[in-house]
Amino acid sequence: MGRIAIVPTLCTLGNAACGFTAIMLATGAGLASNWPNESALYAAGWLIFAAMVFDMFDGYLARRSRTASQFGAELDSLCDAISFGAAPGFMLLQLGSVFSNRLAGEIFLLIALLYMVCAVLRLARFNVQSSLDAKSHKTFQGLPSPAAAGCLAALVLLRYSPMPYPWLPAEVREAVHWLAPLGATLVALLMVSRIPYPHLATRLLHRRRPFTEVVEVIIAGFLLVFFKEVALLGLCWLYVLAGPSMLLVRRKVPSSVETTPTISALER
Repeated sequence: MGRIAIVPTLCTLGNAACGFTAIMLATGAGLASNWPNESALYAAGWLIFAAMVFDMFDGYLARRSRTASQFGAELDSLCDAISFGAAPGFMLLQLGSVFSNRLAGEIFLLIALLYMVCAVLRLARFNVQSSLDAKSHKTFQGLPSPAAAGCLAALVLLRYSPMPYPWLPAEVREAVHWLAPLGATLVALLMVSRIPYPHLATRLLHRRRPFTEVVEVIIAGFLLVFFKEVALLGLCWLYVLAGPSMLLVRRKVPSSVETTPTISALER
């Protein structure tokens, strides 16, 4: 094994540290044993997003410094399994703890296991299919595990946010407890699907971006500053639904083109 790139590796380990701490908070173990459950879950949700930031920069720094290696790729996936596979599963279990009946607990457990298994399979498939070439980092096949984890973390943040959001009915926040397992099932299946998704980190960290993308980033930043948890929830789920939506559009366009005589004649 060659030399290990210090800065990218520290970023990767920071990802794992955030995920491990999120698990501690979600389960009420260790230092989190004296924390109120709501505060602990809220902090765990933010740690998932902190792990996403570390995960975004470790690969970028490795490629920019030309220190990308198989060691770094394997370490990244192991850390992702903690932060984006196990931690959201434990958070989901805690959301289900508000239901007193045994059946609800079993359903939440099965969905949490499904989510974790799909996340691990997604990471294993990515390891097999990816290469160290930067060109292979423009799109994903299947929903990326960080995005899936972000969707669940955003639900937790909305549920336990200290912000009042007077225009948001209390029933919407309460609905998170039964929306979360449905959302977890959806993102779990999307992770192991073949639906293409854009690599947002590559686009955001690219030096040259179209003006429209710059405007989109500014708007997203504005929403995050003023609406925080609500904006995070909307942006995460917008990305999740964008994959299937774009796939449907692509499938409809060729069929409509084939049924147009003028275009068919031109193609001949």
